[in-house]
Amino acid sequence: MGFFDFFSKQKKETLDNGLAKTKESVFGKIARAVAGKSKVDDDVLDNLEEVLITSDVGVDTTLEIIRRIEERVARDKYVSTDELNNILREEIAGLLTENNTEDTEGFQIPEGAHKPYIILVVGVNGVGKTTTIGKLAYQFKQAGLNVYLGAADTFRAAAVEQICIWGERVGVPVVKQQMGSDPAAVAFDAVSSAKANGADVVLIDTAGRLHNKVGLMNELTKIKNAVKKAAGYDADDVMLVLDGSTGQNAFEQTKQFTKATEVTSLAITKLDGTAKGGVVIGISDQFKVPVRYIGLGEGMEDLQPFNRKAFVDSLFGS
Repeated sequence: MGFFDFFSKQKKETLDNGLAKTKESVFGKIARAVAGKSKVDDDVLDNLEEVLITSDVGVDTTLEIIRRIEERVARDKYVSTDELNNILREEIAGLLTENNTEDTEGFQIPEGAHKPYIILVVGVNGVGKTTTIGKLAYQFKQAGLNVYLGAADTFRAAAVEQICIWGERVGVPVVKQQMGSDPAAVAFDAVSSAKANGADVVLIDTAGRLHNKVGLMNELTKIKNAVKKAAGYDADDVMLVLDGSTGQNAFEQTKQFTKATEVTSLAITKLDGTAKGGVVIGISDQFKVPVRYIGLGEGMEDLQPFNRKAFVDSLFGS
């Protein structure tokens, strides 16, 4: 059941513009790495390894990419430096495919999916979590869906206020309680209201705290149990929102949240204006969680469904 066909109208220019700084940085470093070389040899590979690590791809993922390129060089005997971008594109796209990140125009809800489709949104404060929820709500509504929001980040008054502002902006109902209320109770009410009113999708905001793993796990478990009690089934998607501009810090956040709960998808924001776009590749590879959305600007339409091929083409040339 493809609810998200409207994403096909998203323009590739937005992606190219959003990744421009990363592309400029990576291309500049690769150009220096191959300067004066006609073929890919050990020196080029050593330099390329440094390029990828300093582009926030991550050490383990970089070593895997280098290993794959070494295999191709050994197999083909001679690989020119002119071919390097093409090889990088193919191998990185291959990695993303292996990590269940597929080329789609948008997130496809499976046939027979639950109604409402419940998305539990997690992430630390400041990553753009509530803004991502607002943009998703807008785009879902543009697709003709009946959307509900749940303001279960009850520890910050600003969080409840922010999601209410988004609800007014988008024109969708927000289920909330007083600040300091039990987040699980808000989640229960949000799902119950959404179900009673025939909603297609309910997005639930959660507290953006990384106090400690036990506390985080207990809190998220309570919310998930409340969702199941209200709906009769588990949340369909636990989406972790990350700030791409933080580079390696985003790796640590992913590590903490994947230990605390079962994360089923990623949204990586703030990729415009940063040269750290390589973090998308590393996080997807290391944690085997599919990237569903990337944030490329402030506009409502600048949250795009992640397309593996388009992303890699934007970084390394089509």
